[in-house]
Amino acid sequence: MSVLEAQSLTLSYGEHYIIENLDLKIPEGKITVLVGANGCGKSTLLRSLARLLKPKSGGILLEGDLVGSLSTKEVAKRLAILPQGPIAPEGLTVLQLIKQGRYPHQSWLKQWSKEDEKIVQQALEATRMQEFPERAVDSLSGGQRQRAWIAMTLAQKTNIILLDEPTTYLDMTHQIEILDLLFDLNEQENRTVVMVLHDLNLACRYAHHIVAIRDKKIYAQGKPEDIVNTDMVRDVFQMNCDITEDPLFGTPMCIPHGKGRQINKKKQQSVLL
Repeated sequence: MSVLEAQSLTLSYGEHYIIENLDLKIPEGKITVLVGANGCGKSTLLRSLARLLKPKSGGILLEGDLVGSLSTKEVAKRLAILPQGPIAPEGLTVLQLIKQGRYPHQSWLKQWSKEDEKIVQQALEATRMQEFPERAVDSLSGGQRQRAWIAMTLAQKTNIILLDEPTTYLDMTHQIEILDLLFDLNEQENRTVVMVLHDLNLACRYAHHIVAIRDKKIYAQGKPEDIVNTDMVRDVFQMNCDITEDPLFGTPMCIPHGKGRQINKKKQQSVLL
């Protein structure tokens, strides 16, 4: 079952077409990762799914409803999006940031409640940010800052979370930390997660469903083990590689061809002896 669907979707910036006549169904309760070369339209497609970009033609269905027919508040109650490199106002604390996730649920009749407070605390705990509620967001490390923003999206209490390159600018340790967090949210709370990732090997490790985009259309989609092969990498990324099995996870692992330094194994062995 799909909870988010694009039908004959065409996206453009002015006369420059980014996506053309694309059909896509996001599976419910799974992690879907959009991959492709720089400039292929991954982030543009994600923004359109969140109704941040109006289609040139076609439409987006959110839980069966045309997203264009819904109010902004209604969309925010069903779907949360974390854009690439969000910036918080100077001095804004972690707690103040996370509370913003509850705004779609506020009204003149329904003000801040104990339930809101409980959800904010749950978001702090889920992202392991309960030690930093009074810290300014701009004073945090890159990994902590990203966890704070994810906590805000969790506070929206939506079944669908979209993230545009959530690991950008993070070191290896913090990349895995963020992806493990999203994996746990999916496993434990059955949240539908859709994200853009540049690292194909990490995409294969964490995704149930991969969508590869090329030439303004979907080149292939499915389970990583079904679609990630040398032909796909060559056609989508214009790169030759070998595909082997990840020794820890059993998922496809891409080993790019290139001009890296060659190790003389015989010489290395003799030195060790």
